[in-house]
Amino acid sequence: MSHPSGLRAGVSATSYRRTFGPPPSLSPGAFSYASSSRFSSSRLLGSASPGSSVRLGSFRGPRAGAGALLRLPSERLDFSMAEALNQEFLATRSNEKQELQELNDRFANFIEKVRFLEQQNAALRGELSQARGQEPARADQLCQQELRELRRELELLGRERDRVQVERDGLAEDLAALKQRLEEETRKREDAEHNLVLFRKDVDDATLSRLELERKIESLMDEIEFLKKLHEEELRDLQVSVESQQVQQVEVEATVKPELTAALRDIRAQYESIAAKNLQEAEEWYKSKVRSPAGPGECGPRGG
Repeated sequence: MSHPSGLRAGVSATSYRRTFGPPPSLSPGAFSYASSSRFSSSRLLGSASPGSSVRLGSFRGPRAGAGALLRLPSERLDFSMAEALNQEFLATRSNEKQELQELNDRFANFIEKVRFLEQQNAALRGELSQARGQEPARADQLCQQELRELRRELELLGRERDRVQVERDGLAEDLAALKQRLEEETRKREDAEHNLVLFRKDVDDATLSRLELERKIESLMDEIEFLKKLHEEELRDLQVSVESQQVQQVEVEATVKPELTAALRDIRAQYESIAAKNLQEAEEWYKSKVRSPAGPGECGPRGG
């Protein structure tokens, strides 16, 4: 890596002298030939532009020609033109030096990268050899581990299958029970609907019977009122008759014998018992009519 840097130092130190010679030896008479060879030397220097692979030894041909040009005694060189050409050459050499420095740095980086990649390659080869040596045992270990995991998963799946089957059997029993219950509830609902129809018919019949009974009750109440009035009139007539008999009895008692007093007392008791009996029969008949109504054409209570 030290060869390109030393080469650049030698070129930078002697390139001007090799090409043009010492500046004091230039003569004004050499201008004509120097101007004609200006473009050829510039083209040779321009071949060392960035990206070119021209070696520094390519300048040896122009160097000898330029030395011979400067040693011609019959030619004169214009110093101003030589100075301009010198500045152009220095600028070109400065660019070449910078390019060579960049190429040197890139080459050094490339060498370091190659060394790093070689080290990485050696490490990977060692790991590959070690892995190949351990591959059978590790493959068997991985296979056994995979088999254990698969067996464990198979066992778990078997347990899950048994649990699902038990749940399925339980659900089937529940479904059968629910179907049976549904049939029973459907039958009960149909019976309830049938009974509801019958009950509605019974309610309609009961409503008609109630209306008929209400009409009968009204007629019986009217009949009872009539019988009450009739009974009250009979009682009043009986009381009037009894009172008249009592008055007559009082009048007779004063004149008749004591035997007649007892007979009148018996007659009075007999009338009173008959009146009480008629009253009791009328009440019982009214109660029986209320419990089991009879037609309005039935007979009323009978007397004694």
